[in-house]
Amino acid sequence: MTAAESGVFRAQYEALTQDGTGPGWLGALRRDGFAHFASRGFPGPREEAWRHTNVAPIARATFALPEPGRTVPAERLSRLDFGGAFTGWEIVFVDGHFSRELSSPSGAEGVRIGSLADALRDEPERLRPHLARLAPPDDTDPFRGLNAALLEDGGFIELAPGVAPTAPVHLIFFSTGDAGRPTVTHPRTLVVAGGGSHATVVETYAGAEGGAYLTNAVTEIVVEAGARVDHYKLQRESEGAFHVSTLAVELGRDATFSDHNVCVGGALVRQHVEARFAGQGGDCALFGLFVGDGAQHHDTRTLVDHAVPHCTSRELYKGILGGRSRGVFHGKVLVRQDAQKTNAYQANQNLLLSKEALVNSTPALEIHADDVKCKHGSTTGQLDPLALFYLRSRGIGEDAARSLLTYAFASDLVSRITVQPVRVALEAFLHHRLPAAPQEAVA
Repeated sequence: MTAAESGVFRAQYEALTQDGTGPGWLGALRRDGFAHFASRGFPGPREEAWRHTNVAPIARATFALPEPGRTVPAERLSRLDFGGAFTGWEIVFVDGHFSRELSSPSGAEGVRIGSLADALRDEPERLRPHLARLAPPDDTDPFRGLNAALLEDGGFIELAPGVAPTAPVHLIFFSTGDAGRPTVTHPRTLVVAGGGSHATVVETYAGAEGGAYLTNAVTEIVVEAGARVDHYKLQRESEGAFHVSTLAVELGRDATFSDHNVCVGGALVRQHVEARFAGQGGDCALFGLFVGDGAQHHDTRTLVDHAVPHCTSRELYKGILGGRSRGVFHGKVLVRQDAQKTNAYQANQNLLLSKEALVNSTPALEIHADDVKCKHGSTTGQLDPLALFYLRSRGIGEDAARSLLTYAFASDLVSRITVQPVRVALEAFLHHRLPAAPQEAVA
């Protein structure tokens, strides 16, 4: 019997909504979300969008809500904030709830940073125009509906028009987990960048080592006319965890958005990234790196919707897979009929470090306009034996040569990260984390 059939999520939904407090529109959103989830249920392998990702381990698990009062170990928190080198606002969530004592004082003139729960309590009408507008509950993704149904807390960032703070914002979502009692959280983040503003936002998802839990996250980012948002997501969950997420972005006229997505943790990971141009002159760049080893499964789906003319998008995702890990990439660029003068590029490149590793890559273009420049491509291969021979002929050991070539494959994406503490920590982390390629994989 699945979690949905056993009523686990229904009980959580009823407990959350039984007192009837909160604005009416929020209650309606929760009802709509649960209705979609209950009628849809968990997806099965016969569904085209899910045929490479079996969510049966999630459906079979009985997830409980985390016990209140847990915190992040000091040593673990230090690693998550890049050894104290991060200079900016840090907002920490433990098991899906805002931790005021672990967070830094937030906000400045024209900048609002804090807890979504606080904003829903104090100024709900401020959120109403944007919350769940870009990622509403629907029949395409039951996890999105479940997030709306059980929405409680998450990050809220709002920039007034023209504001450009120099300090980045770091949202840390930490799950304490419990190997004997799997837990679940549904964090939701809303970022609204007013016209002409500029924000840098870093999201980190992590958990206790060995912890078993599900993180079901949704992030919505509104980039208004002339604004710019640089977004970074670091997924460093426990290797026993499940991570399902949606990132939905809307770009206004002459808006700029970039996303750098690094995915290294989790036993089963499914990520959706959706960007939509709502105004002409927009520029969107999506960069991603997923690293799998052992029996990890990483599934990434992207959609770039060119709904208006004169917009540019660039997309590059790379996968590094060792052991018996599995990778999935499905990217789609949609150019609508009126979106003339579109310039779009999409690529997926994958490196397999073992004979048992496998990746399914399907980049796609759907073009309904005739005056466009669009191209896409996908490559999958192993370490270059000639490059390996060259390094070994220069006195570099075999293991070191393989590690060097593997890191070089990922380095061009890491080098694009402009937040120095994030880049430095990620470089060190990848040097330690990247799986080694056995000799027979490149023979």
